[in-house]
Amino acid sequence: MTINENEVGREMYQLMTELFPICRSITGNGVRETLNIIKKHIPVTVHEVPSGTQVFDWTVPKEWNIIDAHVKNSKGEKIIDFKENNLHVLNYSVPVKKKVSLGELKEHLFTQPEYPGWIPYRTSYYKENWGFCISHNQLLDLKEDEYEVFIDASLGNGSLTYGEYYIKGEKTDEVLISAHVCHPSLCNDNLSGIVLAVFLAKHLIQKSLRYSYRFLFIPGTIGSITWLCMNESNVSKIKHGLVAACLGDSGKFTYKKSRQGNAEIDRAVINVLRNSGNDFGIIDFIPFGYDERQYCSPGFNLAVGCLMKTPHGHYPEYHTSADNPDFVRPEYLADSFSISLSVFDILENNKKYINQNPKCEPHLGKRGLYQMMGGHKYREEKELSMLWVLNLSDGNHSLMDISDRATLPFDLIKEAAYELLEHNLLKEYTV
Repeated sequence: MTINENEVGREMYQLMTELFPICRSITGNGVRETLNIIKKHIPVTVHEVPSGTQVFDWTVPKEWNIIDAHVKNSKGEKIIDFKENNLHVLNYSVPVKKKVSLGELKEHLFTQPEYPGWIPYRTSYYKENWGFCISHNQLLDLKEDEYEVFIDASLGNGSLTYGEYYIKGEKTDEVLISAHVCHPSLCNDNLSGIVLAVFLAKHLIQKSLRYSYRFLFIPGTIGSITWLCMNESNVSKIKHGLVAACLGDSGKFTYKKSRQGNAEIDRAVINVLRNSGNDFGIIDFIPFGYDERQYCSPGFNLAVGCLMKTPHGHYPEYHTSADNPDFVRPEYLADSFSISLSVFDILENNKKYINQNPKCEPHLGKRGLYQMMGGHKYREEKELSMLWVLNLSDGNHSLMDISDRATLPFDLIKEAAYELLEHNLLKEYTV
């Protein structure tokens, strides 16, 4: 199947711009609206978990929804308007309608002085509060006055909403792809992860798959905790997994390993990045970050890593109004799509084989597998790949083991194995 990656990148970017205006949070109608749009692309199943549900050491919080919010000066002019930018409101603000002095207002204002023109993104999920986020320049311009603050929001019993999409493969063993859907108008973190997951699912559903694939669109932290609690009896089916986040910026790819450190998913991602020809970074697991820290908690210890470009907190635009559609580009989304598919290709094809002619090298030339004249680099690499596959196909080495040992791209090793299979020089190793 030929993939036009440029076209995929444009379509991912188009979906991102459609989702961008929605005010999302860890609960509420913003998540539902987001999932309804995703449903136009893949048939996600939407789950609702009631507020107050105990999920391990946590409790599903009250549901938050917001309709409008603003701050007006004494002339009745709106100086802060939620409808202009949904980052203006402290996420999970309780409803409020009153008049306050400048001093009291400032107690509820949040800025980012180091980037004075940007609006920061701030939350208060588990402590009831209200507030507004503004640029630091706007804060400096505020005058002594009486201000009207108004937040038309609700915080009460409802539910936590998440989406799930399952693609059945030949095996019940699963590959997990998880993206958090709790952030409002922020593109890289994490509309990039959401649209990547959607388009990976759209592509994989068209393929014949060895593994089954489970896509989760969940609120960060509380969403993965809730899903793990609700699905504890089936978690053992997850053999490999990726958390997708911050995948639309111009930075180099960064991979955070699973807690296991040398799981097949860790090695597969590193193999792909190493053979990409581009710079990349590898981070050892730490219990801080995105939802990989829940999947990798010691009670589960799943083989789930986190694929990013520039890691969260390491680019100035992170959690600010500058993380907008101008910051993320279609070509960077396309790169993330391509890298992810290459990782899945390794997982799907990382089998072990037995050399059917193990005593010395088989005569490749008489089978048309060996070029008598040298000088073509690709052909030489292909022939070297065959020799490596034959030498290490003893039932103990997978194709990825061979790729790593030979320092040759997995695709070359895979193609060599398939040619050798066709000529009955290999057979698949089954336990």
